[in-house]
Amino acid sequence: MNERNFKTNANEGSDMLRTENNKYRRAFWIALTTTLVLAIVTLLLWWRLSHAGTASQPGATSASESMDSMAQTSSANASRSEPAAGGDPQTGNMQETPVAPFQLTPQRMQSIGMVLGKVEYKPVDTELRFYGNVQVDERRQAYVQTRFAGWIRKVYADATGNFIGKGQPLFTIYSPDLVSTEHEYLLAKKNSEALQQSKVSGVASGASSLFSAAKERLLQWEVSPAEIEKLDQGGKAITDLTVNSPVSGYITQKNALPNMYVQPETMLYTVADLSDVWVLAQVFQSDAGKIKPGDPAEVTVDAYPGRVFSGRVDYILPQLDMNTRTLPVRLVFANPGLKLRPGMYVNVRAKLPMGRQLVVPSSAAFHSGTKNLLFVYSGEGNVEPREVELGPQVGDELVVTKGVKAQEQIVTSANFLIDSEAQLQAAAGAFVPPPPGAGQAASMNAPAEQQANVELTTDPDPPHKGSNIVRVKLTGQDGKPITGANVTVTFFMAAMPAMGMAAMKTVINASDKGGGMYEGKGDLGSGGTWQVTIRAQQNGQTIANKQLTLNATGGM
Repeated sequence: MNERNFKTNANEGSDMLRTENNKYRRAFWIALTTTLVLAIVTLLLWWRLSHAGTASQPGATSASESMDSMAQTSSANASRSEPAAGGDPQTGNMQETPVAPFQLTPQRMQSIGMVLGKVEYKPVDTELRFYGNVQVDERRQAYVQTRFAGWIRKVYADATGNFIGKGQPLFTIYSPDLVSTEHEYLLAKKNSEALQQSKVSGVASGASSLFSAAKERLLQWEVSPAEIEKLDQGGKAITDLTVNSPVSGYITQKNALPNMYVQPETMLYTVADLSDVWVLAQVFQSDAGKIKPGDPAEVTVDAYPGRVFSGRVDYILPQLDMNTRTLPVRLVFANPGLKLRPGMYVNVRAKLPMGRQLVVPSSAAFHSGTKNLLFVYSGEGNVEPREVELGPQVGDELVVTKGVKAQEQIVTSANFLIDSEAQLQAAAGAFVPPPPGAGQAASMNAPAEQQANVELTTDPDPPHKGSNIVRVKLTGQDGKPITGANVTVTFFMAAMPAMGMAAMKTVINASDKGGGMYEGKGDLGSGGTWQVTIRAQQNGQTIANKQLTLNATGGM
């Protein structure tokens, strides 16, 4: 009985265990299926959204949606650009404050040391500086050889480097072939003289022809006319023939030795005329197009301080040096007194004529980021920052290719301070140039004159870093106080990227206190020079617009 009950209980337990396992398995598959379905739905939604974004066309949204989107974009851009008054709204990098024409008082011009100059139109030469080595002019070298074999007997020019004049003896030589030719010459001369009166046809002319042929052979062997004359006078063959120098110059190579046997191919002497020399220089590839044959050039040598040798570019060699990326250039220089010696290392300065160009002093150019500026002065303190295109620098001057005209006045000193002044005034909004073509309309709509006089005081005086009270007094042209105006006082300090400081701006709205007095309160973020703009408006019209500079205390 007990055994039967045990088996029954065991069967019931196994059935229950199988039932529980089935429940767990079913729950697992349900969870897995649900997860897969959710994943597929998520992928489908992502795919539809991404393709819907790329496939959307301009104008597909409704007008209200477009207006909302534009409004949101504008507000987002405005919120992003607001804190970056001196920088890039997207990257946060500092940008240049746009500049515009502005005006300076005579006191301000004097305090910053402003000096004026003129744009000039004149012929200029640019310079190209490089280095070179002095070499012998190959066209002024002479090589001494004989046209017959023989033995050298006596050497007169016995040292390399000696100077020898044209026609001076170099050495003497004995040649059996030459002696035989001399004998033939003397015999032909004797026969020609003896048969000169012969009556037989052709005998006299034949003897004369033999004599001429013998003399021509001596000349072809480069026996000098003086030696031939000596042969005629002596009537005997000259065993030791003297060989003279064909040119005047310095012996740069000597191979002649006493009792040496020489052949026609033996190089005995090299004589170089150093009255003119070559300078072989290397010009960088980037400058290869600037130089041409015939350009004047100058050479200086450390051995002769203050001495300048004048010459010219003779030839530009065709092959570029692949290792140094330089182009060989050959120059020719006169060499009085043999100052330039072969092998010397020299400094070369080639002058490249550029014709007539507009030039300004190099100190007049102000490099502002990616722009080059000149500050053009039109009188009565009016300065216009003008973007120009610059050419090469020529000495202390710069070539200007675009942006200014001849005889215009420009600022040639204190350009950094002038640029700061321009940025301050332009950023404060006091001097905004009208758009092109709007000058006539602007002059018609502008008030004939400022309708109010403005006086500004601060508490404390001078202002300081931190909280300050500003008071503005407005009076009309008749001296009566003006009430009921909207008065704003704007303090502006330009960005200083080198010091890591962004631009700072404080706008103070001054309220009417009666009797033409307006008062407001604001905080200055730093000590230093602030550009202050006071603007008063009444009935929608600007009645006063004044700009001045204040120095605040308290440090940065």
